[in-house]
Amino acid sequence: MTPDAGEPFEAEGVLNPASGHDAEGELYLLPRLVASGNVSRVGLARVVVDGGVPVGVEREGVVLAPDRDFERGRRNSGVEDPRTTFVPALGLHLMTYVAYGPLGPRTAVAVSRDLREWQRLGPVSFEYDDALGVDLALFHNKDTVFFPEPVTGPDGVESLAVLHRPVWDLGEVRAGEGAHPPAVLDEKRPSIWIAFVPLEAVRGDLGELTRWRHNRFLAGPEFPFEELKIGAGPAPIRVPEGWLLLHHGVTGYLEPGVDQQKNVNYAAGAMILDADEPWRVVQRTAEPLLSAETEEERSGIVPNVVFPTAIERIDEALWVFYGMADSKIGVARLERNRESGT
Repeated sequence: MTPDAGEPFEAEGVLNPASGHDAEGELYLLPRLVASGNVSRVGLARVVVDGGVPVGVEREGVVLAPDRDFERGRRNSGVEDPRTTFVPALGLHLMTYVAYGPLGPRTAVAVSRDLREWQRLGPVSFEYDDALGVDLALFHNKDTVFFPEPVTGPDGVESLAVLHRPVWDLGEVRAGEGAHPPAVLDEKRPSIWIAFVPLEAVRGDLGELTRWRHNRFLAGPEFPFEELKIGAGPAPIRVPEGWLLLHHGVTGYLEPGVDQQKNVNYAAGAMILDADEPWRVVQRTAEPLLSAETEEERSGIVPNVVFPTAIERIDEALWVFYGMADSKIGVARLERNRESGT
């Protein structure tokens, strides 16, 4: 998917899509559409498949726009980088997205039955844990996504698990404040965390989807392609070894106070989370599975970026949809290494 010159909402790119199937089984992307001034909306586009291969899209308009106060500041606004997960236990698509509001990027949740009409549930809140000693609600948070199936949480309760990525630097919220990572953490760089929401509570009140409990560190940067930070990609999928999570790793230089970084490199890796205890990492890739190599991936609004955000099965193949240089959307086939069985 490339920006349509006739669409003002796409003036600065189409990127980082969520995905899902409607009741008829049609596959859709929910791309981030970026208008002039870096104002983002979430669109809907049917995926065109030819011979089992996704080859293009047919646009069906905008399904979420920054028209709530918590999605708008005086000099910024946007609903960005949606991730969607269909949860059969609820019969709902769960969307996490970045609300770019008065205090910067914060996570919010919306739900839908058909991918077209979305009910906002509002910004996320985080249960306080004195063992961490920090209020997670103070920090910018991105790269959030729900698991598709309930799991048994660390408290023994059937729960929906969700991944998120807090950023400890408060300098963008209050000038000069600096970083406030939890003192108990050895890893201070932005990392993947996991939280839980009791399933029974959600069945009684969908608003519980925004109240994240038992927040804990899951995985931090470990290998050279993750030097600066890591973040979750598409919703994890079940494989024989556990939960397969695709993630991105970032190298380069981050310029403080800049929305669209120009001096970074994004690559995609993967990790396996334990099937029964998804807060445990079983295995992870030391080298990226996908790096910026093509012209579309190396040149754009933010050069040298591959950013996986959706994964879908078409026939017998898994396809990963990803942002290319913050400008376009690409797709790659994910194949199992038959020799090693991984």
